[in-house]
Amino acid sequence: MVTFKSVSKKELDVFLAYGFSFTPVKTEYEIARMAGPCKLILYKSGKLLIQGTENEIKRMKNVLNKMRIGEEIVSADFKEESGIVIGSDESLKGDTFGGIVVAAVKADDQIREKLRKIGVEESKQLTDKKIFKIAKEIKKIAPYSIRNIYPEEFNKFELTPLLNRLHKEVKEELGAGTHIVDKYPGCMVGDIAVEKADSSYIEVAAASVIAREEALNQLEILSQKAGFTLPKGSSHVLQALEELKKRNLPFNKFVKMNFGNVRPYL
Repeated sequence: MVTFKSVSKKELDVFLAYGFSFTPVKTEYEIARMAGPCKLILYKSGKLLIQGTENEIKRMKNVLNKMRIGEEIVSADFKEESGIVIGSDESLKGDTFGGIVVAAVKADDQIREKLRKIGVEESKQLTDKKIFKIAKEIKKIAPYSIRNIYPEEFNKFELTPLLNRLHKEVKEELGAGTHIVDKYPGCMVGDIAVEKADSSYIEVAAASVIAREEALNQLEILSQKAGFTLPKGSSHVLQALEELKKRNLPFNKFVKMNFGNVRPYL
């Protein structure tokens, strides 16, 4: 199985010359299906799934690359799972501005299949525009829970105990299920806690998308309160920190007070 992204339905016409024909779609998430030497499924997310023998998949990959259609997704496939799983992840942890967001998503076999079909990926692989689009779809498909902590509240706690509490809360809100956490230093929660879980477990990837959507919303609200756009991350924030000081705004309501790049302005 191989997946290409950014493929349009019109571009599938190229496969008609290779013995393929269009067949009826089977789910609401598909744009087109083609049968032939192997199986082609194009989803509304723009992802093209190629299923078949190794030789036929290789041949179709060569066609796509030769015609410069789409781009192969080379990231690792999500693990095959069964039963009820709750994945949780956080956002804003490394950002100077903003507090912290923790989200969890619950899935069974049917929900996992739906998450795959709408194109869920770890949030780091998605643009902000895609984050908002896919987060909206995830919320229609799967039970979820969110904790959105703004800087003023965040600055009252130590990070690790706060993360442990929030991950536990979102899991408990969703009820029974194997809890998988994207592991962080000092992680004391989860039945399974592994680093980069968002690239291995689709529930954690979905949680990362919802958490990032909520984080972007938080930064937008804080930007409105500050009167200027607050930057994401921590690499290019000095000008924004200077602007906070210039406007005489309370730092504890906008930034993480224990960050090293913040201390010189206090």
